[in-house]
Amino acid sequence: MKFSSCVFLVLSLFTGFAACQGATAPLQPASSTIRLLTVDEIVSGMVERNLERARALSAYEGTRIYRLEYRGFLSSHSAEMVVDVKYRSPGTKEFSIRSEKGSKVIIDRVFSRMLQTEQDALSQENQNRIALNPNNYRFTLAGSESTPTGPAYVLIVEPLNDNKLLYRGRIWVDAEDFAVVRVEGSPAKNPSFWTKETKIEQIYAKVGNFWLPAANQSSSDIRLGGHANFTIEYRDYQVTSAAPLSTPREARDPNRVAPLQESR
Repeated sequence: MKFSSCVFLVLSLFTGFAACQGATAPLQPASSTIRLLTVDEIVSGMVERNLERARALSAYEGTRIYRLEYRGFLSSHSAEMVVDVKYRSPGTKEFSIRSEKGSKVIIDRVFSRMLQTEQDALSQENQNRIALNPNNYRFTLAGSESTPTGPAYVLIVEPLNDNKLLYRGRIWVDAEDFAVVRVEGSPAKNPSFWTKETKIEQIYAKVGNFWLPAANQSSSDIRLGGHANFTIEYRDYQVTSAAPLSTPREARDPNRVAPLQESR
């Protein structure tokens, strides 16, 4: 089997969600109420704020730890790579490999290929094709939930085409700042004959005035037997250049609230 087919979707989600960076208040207990908004109002606020944050974030640095474990009927493989990342707006990323260990096949055919593919996906054309907006997705409001960062709207997302970099699943959108704080999904299109099912979860965390990826976990069942687990751990972020963010516009009644409801 090709290991790249097992974990390609992790990169697909990462590149699609990288623009979903936003400001929010420090971690705090969730409120018991949430503003009553339509799905169109939520999506409009998310797209507007995502664009503003993407424009404001000029540069950041950080470290990632890539890990993959494959357990099959006849063999098992694992590998780890530690990579330093430097991002410069509007679309430049530099990767410096700090260390690597484990399967050479995984390191060369999966990790290194993912880094190159991520760089290629930074073009404006590719970003437009995978952006989280009504041009690429259908959104349905599923409810609201309490998260570690506060109340969040829960939206069901369905891709409007079978682009391999799109996904279907659920997103959690911060009720105050309209930043995506969590994603659970599966690919819009199976990237390989060898994979039967892939599930991915991505979590975001506050870094200064922005939200950046904090953890990504992917699991894939292999058609001929076996299972692959892939994770990316993000750490040591430093926002090195950013413009001030404007105060969010309140185009709705701030007193229009309802009890927080668990999504279904």
